[in-house]
Amino acid sequence: MSWMRDTASRAGRQQQGLALAAGLLALLLLWGATFTSPWHALEFKTFDVFTALAAPRRSGLPLVILAIDEPTFQELNQPWPFPRSLHARLLRRLHADGAAAVGFDVVFADPSTEEEDAALQQAIAEAAPVVLAAAREKVESGNATLWTDVPPLPRFLEAGAQAGDVGVQPDDDFVVRRASLHPDSFAARLASRVRGGLPPPAAAPEFLAYRGPRGTFDTRSYYQALEPGLLPPGFFRDKIVLVGRSARTVPELQHAQADLFNSPFGALGGDRLFPGVELQATLLDNLLAGDGLRAAHGGWTAALVLPLLPLLVWGGQRLHPGSLAAIAGAAVLVQGVVAWVLFAHARVWLPPLLPMVSALVLYGTTVVVGHAAVRRRARQTRAMLSQYVPAAVVSRLIAHPELLRLGGEAREVTVMFTDLAGFTTLSEQLSAEQTVEVLTGYFSAMTPIIHRRGGTVDKFIGDAVMAFWGAPLDDPRHAENAVRAAVEMQQAMHGLVADLGKRGLPPIHMRIGLHTGRVVVGNVGSDQRFSYTAIGDAVNLAARLEGANKAFGTQILLSGATAAQLPADVALRPLDDVIVKGKSEPVRVYTPCDDIQVCALGAAVLDAFHARQWAQADQLLQALLALRPHDPAAVHLRERVAVARSLPPGAPWSPAVALDKL
Repeated sequence: MSWMRDTASRAGRQQQGLALAAGLLALLLLWGATFTSPWHALEFKTFDVFTALAAPRRSGLPLVILAIDEPTFQELNQPWPFPRSLHARLLRRLHADGAAAVGFDVVFADPSTEEEDAALQQAIAEAAPVVLAAAREKVESGNATLWTDVPPLPRFLEAGAQAGDVGVQPDDDFVVRRASLHPDSFAARLASRVRGGLPPPAAAPEFLAYRGPRGTFDTRSYYQALEPGLLPPGFFRDKIVLVGRSARTVPELQHAQADLFNSPFGALGGDRLFPGVELQATLLDNLLAGDGLRAAHGGWTAALVLPLLPLLVWGGQRLHPGSLAAIAGAAVLVQGVVAWVLFAHARVWLPPLLPMVSALVLYGTTVVVGHAAVRRRARQTRAMLSQYVPAAVVSRLIAHPELLRLGGEAREVTVMFTDLAGFTTLSEQLSAEQTVEVLTGYFSAMTPIIHRRGGTVDKFIGDAVMAFWGAPLDDPRHAENAVRAAVEMQQAMHGLVADLGKRGLPPIHMRIGLHTGRVVVGNVGSDQRFSYTAIGDAVNLAARLEGANKAFGTQILLSGATAAQLPADVALRPLDDVIVKGKSEPVRVYTPCDDIQVCALGAAVLDAFHARQWAQADQLLQALLALRPHDPAAVHLRERVAVARSLPPGAPWSPAVALDKL
């Protein structure tokens, strides 16, 4: 049907535009979601998983951590904070063993006893380069939040130590991911001392590249560096030594602020806690190695996301749903692999969550829009196709579109042609608008009857209707349904004629021709325009039978091929045998008739006529005309009997009459 291709083309363009608009809107909403806390939490977890998978589990930095841990508290039997003379003793031991630099991740902000502070001051002056922790404390007031710097005691700085800010920026889940490496930071100060006073590299990393879970750096207990013989001589030579708390259960530390953070390695079941001193070691390692993580340029995300929109929109219209899902899945996989390769090898953090979710969202949007478009087209197709075929047929064609194949196929159908006698006279008395109104009422009355009986309306030709039964779906009772539809259509004409009479207009009468036979039915036409129709001799004969109603004085004329497929309860009156132009075999024609006696007389007359029993044929015709005076079919047959009786013996004679001579 021509409108189907036009509708499909328009619907395809509409679906494409709608899918693009919906995809852009979905991306915009998704971009807005990236500013929310739940999104950040998911992105953080992605970072943690990548970190846990990519961490080398080792460090090339000559660094030792002296952990103030549970064994240290047990061995030293000292409460926290330790006496500063103990730290002085440690410094002298490290200096004597050749340590390259020492960093205390301990804030010495408040004075102790003069003796203790003097001991530590003296040790700092004598030891290798020393960096002491400085901090910032948040003070909440009624109107604002104030930050207060907490540096080490000035006397320690005067002795040669440098202060470094140990503050970090943990995320909401208390995992440190961003590298706090400003020039005054603890790690930057220590790196500068290790490099002989040179500043650290200008391009500081933006994200922390963890070397591994807790314990990745060489970690010894604080007390081991104090007791001779527990560590071999020269153990600390040319090494950076970091001193800091690493206890989790010691009561003394629980009363103080625990220097512990959550670990990204907990995402894959590793140790959940990460000591602050190991965090400083990681920052120092990143700074000195120059291989911390950098944030990817925003164009990377756009390059991974934007090409998906036209690709999935195109695929949504042209590919099988499984293929479209495979493309979306492949896009998610590729984006994840790209993010992983950048993270693990290029040391670039490209958050994969946005491109991966974008692929899934665009796929879902395309599927939803496609599903909505299919449903909308189905409704449109159902509405338009219902003008041609019954609703039940439409439902089955939508469920099984392969039944409506392009091209043609040979099928047995019953074809109907109708025409309005007297319509030309009527149309001369009406305006163009009134003529269309009458035709609309006529077609609106006939079409539902055809559909109710399972027929397909092929076309409207002026005031004529062409319809057929048996296609596009099989109908084993197509002949019966066509005949019953014809009877109902003639009954419906009474109301239309009565309405015309009320308007002072002349009556019209409908003639119907029916024939059953093999035709080619399908989508016939050009590449640009085609229609679903039936073609063949059976169509031509049905059209001729419609016109022959005038000669027989009938309203419905059907062929013997149609009559042969009717059940016994459909009463038919045989009228005559006709020969169609171009054919040699005669065709018997019938008309529905409720009068059983008339039907029987009609059959008997034809039997006598064919047997050349002229007298008996005349007698039967007289009986028929007595029941139906001036019956055109009987009068016409009586004339043929008279002509046949007058023929000389041996003259050629045929009981059938040419259809075009009626």
